Amino acid sequence: MAERPDIEQRRVLTTAIPGPKSQAIHARRNAAVSLGVSSGLPAYIERGQGAILVDADGNQLIDLGSGIAVAGVGHAHPAITNAISEQAHDLIHTCFMVSPYESYVRLAEELNERTPGDFSKSTALFNSGAEAVENAIKVARLATGKTAIIVFDNAYHGRTNLTMALTAKNMPYKDRFGPFAPEVYRVPMSYPLRDSLSGADAAKLALDEIDVQVGSHNVAAVLIEPIQGEGGFIVPAPGFLPALSAWTKEKGIVFIADEVQTGFCRTGQWFACEDEGIIPDLIVTAKGIAGGMPLSGLTGRSELMDAVHAGGLGGTYAGNPVAVASALATIGVMDDERLVERAAQLGEIIRTRLEKLAADVDCIADVRGRGAMIAMELVKPGSLTPDAALTKTIVTKCGEQGVITLSCGTYGNVIRLLPPFIISDELLNEGLDAIEVALRSSI
Repeated sequence: MAERPDIEQRRVLTTAIPGPKSQAIHARRNAAVSLGVSSGLPAYIERGQGAILVDADGNQLIDLGSGIAVAGVGHAHPAITNAISEQAHDLIHTCFMVSPYESYVRLAEELNERTPGDFSKSTALFNSGAEAVENAIKVARLATGKTAIIVFDNAYHGRTNLTMALTAKNMPYKDRFGPFAPEVYRVPMSYPLRDSLSGADAAKLALDEIDVQVGSHNVAAVLIEPIQGEGGFIVPAPGFLPALSAWTKEKGIVFIADEVQTGFCRTGQWFACEDEGIIPDLIVTAKGIAGGMPLSGLTGRSELMDAVHAGGLGGTYAGNPVAVASALATIGVMDDERLVERAAQLGEIIRTRLEKLAADVDCIADVRGRGAMIAMELVKPGSLTPDAALTKTIVTKCGEQGVITLSCGTYGNVIRLLPPFIISDELLNEGLDAIEVALRSSI
């Protein structure tokens, strides 16, 4: 195969977005693909490298979404593409449950070493974040002999039947897909912009509800995103997570950290729960773990993970050799290129720009997040009324300018930024310029 030229790391607009070739593909898509599968920007991508995606019409788009926090090391990083190619040449699949291979073991060792906590740990690998979350629930229920699971307002944990029950938002994730799995109980999340509570007070509110509505003696696990992702990049008030963690330890309840979106350098730390010294009993990882290959992990206390009977965890493709090779290469890149520190630097750039913009316009109620995981919440001026229409308009205008951004939030009024860690300051600022132009032209 002929070696392809590098993609210059700059935005290039050769046509309107979407261009004619993308529009033609989109027409075919509407005839062939379920309408239940949606896309934010119908510019069909052919290549990607670094922080740039190239569509079918030759437009070069700045990617500030990283495929929803997946391509943290950038698109087509040479170390990762080489690892994938070499592994695919040697071994694509056997199923670890049938004929195991050493690389699975090596990745488990990496996850056991890197996740918080100096106790003995064990890991199991899966295909997606939702699948790993489901298995965390299985482990917690089996190990404790209890069934109730506590989740939080604004939470997102996946689209399978069980994870839909764990997820808070109805549309588009849950509407008319029920009935859902039982024994899931939702309590208030710390949301500083909207509840004005300290972390301790917000935790007391949640824990009081658990005691009254569920009974702590019935609870197998508390499942929480240290920073909520789809729910709006909500960062709980300081003290909220430590109070929950302390309570679970006191009550003998499993504390599960869903770090699917926040893990692997994204927040300027390897894992977001490290910020307040939280040590989860189980930690769920996916997205940024493997540089774009489908893979997830569940890592936790050995006494919990090893309580499961032989054959109780696994899956045909779980821990696929090619995905595992990609993950090991991805972790190596994160170490070699010091991407934890780079994510923190990107966060400072983004926060400074957005806070300056927020001081000049009255539709930005909050700028929040950590590291390369920053969002702004948009509201009607003079209120906290969510403005989903403005959010959608800005995301659309950014796409038309060749800048990929993402919306999120329970009320659809949050713009989230998840750039690849390897993006240059210049390219990042160009993308932020486009966001500012889109916002100012929409108010």
